[in-house]
Amino acid sequence: MLRFSGPVLPDGEVREFCVVDGRISHDVVAGAEAGASGWIVPGLVDAHCHVGLDANGAVDEATQEEQAVTDRDAGALLLRDCGSAADTAWIHDREDLPRLVRAGRHIARTKRYIRNYAHEVEPVELAEYVAREAQRGDGWVKLVGDWISRDDGDLAPSFPAEAFAEGIGAAHRHGARVTAHCFGEAVLPMLIDAGIDCIEHGTGLTTDLIDTMAERRIALVPTVMQLNNFPDYAAAGEERFPAYADHMRRLHATRRDVIMAAYEAGVPIYAGTDAGGVLPHGGIAGEVLELANYGFAPEDALGAASWHARDWLGWNSHLDEGAPADFVVYDRNPLEDLSVLRTPSRIVLRGEIVG
Repeated sequence: MLRFSGPVLPDGEVREFCVVDGRISHDVVAGAEAGASGWIVPGLVDAHCHVGLDANGAVDEATQEEQAVTDRDAGALLLRDCGSAADTAWIHDREDLPRLVRAGRHIARTKRYIRNYAHEVEPVELAEYVAREAQRGDGWVKLVGDWISRDDGDLAPSFPAEAFAEGIGAAHRHGARVTAHCFGEAVLPMLIDAGIDCIEHGTGLTTDLIDTMAERRIALVPTVMQLNNFPDYAAAGEERFPAYADHMRRLHATRRDVIMAAYEAGVPIYAGTDAGGVLPHGGIAGEVLELANYGFAPEDALGAASWHARDWLGWNSHLDEGAPADFVVYDRNPLEDLSVLRTPSRIVLRGEIVG
């Protein structure tokens, strides 16, 4: 039995509690072994990562384990795996690895996404594949909403509006929520009108769509560190697709205004690193710091990677009596200095000190 004490965020109330059988107990037992004291934060959440992927596609289980451990050691104890070509369900059975919410494998249009990443299908097949991934995953399905079209030389919707609507409807009938990769503008009205649950990246959002998202509580995971790579993507495509390159630069130039407009309108926003493709795992602190750099209040930037995100994904967001003992301890107040997120002093997962 371990004893912990200190201010507990988000409210900052000073508490003392024990961990018993992997859960929080406020019945503090005399003589319990000291675990740690400091500022205590409900386990961090990476709401958009890709355990099981690297730049070339699926990776083996040893690499998957390494990715998950890297996230865990950064304090990310709950991961929403936002599409993976590998079957990572085995991670559920490992008590020492983060809790994992899988979205199954990406579903993209034929020859319209990163090679070896997605099921590549035609519009008539979309609903069938969505239903399949809804049953394989943990309550989420990931669509590739837009990608570069060689015919257009620019970003374009992956599927027609009718196919998106049928696919999202199929997921909802199977009890799954749907999210989609979206860089550009054109695909967003189709997805929002079809009842999508979340948008990834969202750099093409406009004021009217932001208002609709806020009203319907459609989530946004902007992956703000990933957005910094848009100039590189533009340069890589410039020779063959100059319109695409120009478009990506414009999306990069307006990214902060767009994300802050969504934040100020009350769109639910959560922190996700997009790790596992070209980006390394373990970057959740950097994502929170970048949200704050955009203009998020510290409590909202951290909440997007902790208590708010845990609520959204259906996990206990407060360290109440009987709650799972998943939390991170820091030696100073993160709300006064978010950079402390890079150096947790203790990481507790399922009641065990893992870092």
